[in-house]
Amino acid sequence: MTTVKNIIHELESTFPLEWQESYDNSGLQLGSLSAPVTGILYALECTEEIVQEAIEKDINLIVVHHPLIFKGLKRITTDSTIGRIVSLCVQKQISVYAAHTNLDNHIEGVNGKIADKLGLTQRKVLSEKTGNLYKLSIFCPSDSVDQVHHAVCEAGAGSIGNYYNCGFFSEGIGHFTANEKANPTVGKAHVPIASKETKMEYLSESHRLSEILSAMKSSHPYEEVAFDVLRLENNNQALGSGIIGRLPEAMNENAFLEQVKSTFGCSVIRHTALRNIPIQNIAVCGGAGSFLLQDAIRKGADVFISGDFKYHEFFEAEGKIVIADIGHYESEQFTSELLCELLRPKFPEIKMSISKLSTNPIRYV
Repeated sequence: MTTVKNIIHELESTFPLEWQESYDNSGLQLGSLSAPVTGILYALECTEEIVQEAIEKDINLIVVHHPLIFKGLKRITTDSTIGRIVSLCVQKQISVYAAHTNLDNHIEGVNGKIADKLGLTQRKVLSEKTGNLYKLSIFCPSDSVDQVHHAVCEAGAGSIGNYYNCGFFSEGIGHFTANEKANPTVGKAHVPIASKETKMEYLSESHRLSEILSAMKSSHPYEEVAFDVLRLENNNQALGSGIIGRLPEAMNENAFLEQVKSTFGCSVIRHTALRNIPIQNIAVCGGAGSFLLQDAIRKGADVFISGDFKYHEFFEAEGKIVIADIGHYESEQFTSELLCELLRPKFPEIKMSISKLSTNPIRYV
């Protein structure tokens, strides 16, 4: 039996809640962790129409990008839209889960899906985050290195970009003396020991650290494991806001904007003056991305695709870049597809459906 907790575990193993911004409210919004899942409906946000679609399809878990409950609710009444949605979900025992900025803040998240649709290569995070990485140093008997290395890497240590099982080993001599209460692997009580040891060093993301330390302790032969954990100020190459990448070939600006318009189903694209040059370096940010404009300029983007630019913010392009505002909904509409692609292979027995309803509140004439 697959429960809501099982689904959430898979989602948060890939996009942990730790990655969300401080103002956000990602995670389980409504429902019970122990509820059996009859099906999953994916949408950009949870509206009354989306809930009705879930009811009609006999689905009891809605997975969305935008949180239904973003700020604290002082009352729940059917006089408000959120109140009606919450009341109906509770009545029909429908759970709602939101993966928001934790999904925005990874190179394979929302912006990775936008880059896929545009065919961008050589992708990099536009504005990398710091403070998420730790260095783990383990002091281990040299003849036990392989088993400890395998265990900590299985738990997530030693992943750097497109490489895994990465570690640095250096040889040395460890000195220790056990007291009468110890049960040492090597030596006897009150007898000083000098033993050949290996210092093993790994990079770890903060959300994996607890599991890695547990794997280290269970695989290490010593009763007391000597280790260090140091917080790093290194940028995390996979974590942060936006993406910059390259088109396979340079394109004419007008042709590229027409391609974007077709790909994202835009009625209109609000953009700054074209520069009349071939373009190839493209920066993207799903949703509201104007805060990344200077990063896009600094990293040499020819075009910055995002949404929700204000009037005065268009002036900040200063002829150095083309801002292409395709709309908030339009830029994030493929997030449902991303979430479904993540979970479908892991739960083939669960009915899954990507909503075809547009939840875009904005209309154009």
